[in-house]
Amino acid sequence: MRYYIGADHAGIDIKAFVKELFEERGHEVVDLGPFSKDRVDYPDFAQKVCKKVLEDTGSFGILICGSGLGMSMAANKFEGIRAALCHNEYSARMARKHNDANVLCLGERVSGQGMIESIIKAWDKAEFEGGRHTQRVEKINALGKMGSCRV
Repeated sequence: MRYYIGADHAGIDIKAFVKELFEERGHEVVDLGPFSKDRVDYPDFAQKVCKKVLEDTGSFGILICGSGLGMSMAANKFEGIRAALCHNEYSARMARKHNDANVLCLGERVSGQGMIESIIKAWDKAEFEGGRHTQRVEKINALGKMGSCRV
């Protein structure tokens, strides 16, 4: 499996750890930066990762910032991306099994290395169940095709 990984300056310390964990599990990981702790804007790296995931069918993305919130918000602006901010094993497992998430978002300032390792193991073991969840995922995807939603 191929993963594209990106972070901002608040997620760079854990990025190498996450990359190594996925590689230890037999995955190819393409690091899209940044490569220093200089201040950067997370939407720029969300865009880089999401574009690659959308171009490379069957691949996944990993986005890391301080809380994971900014990355997940930015990533979910891309039609075809289902980014899940996961703070525990259960949310990671369900994101894959029920929501067919293709981008995992993590918060360096929220989750320590031990929890992140557990999240990655749960994410990696889980597969989309399909069935009753397929229609829901199709509805999520259709929302992206609607453009701006106003209530």
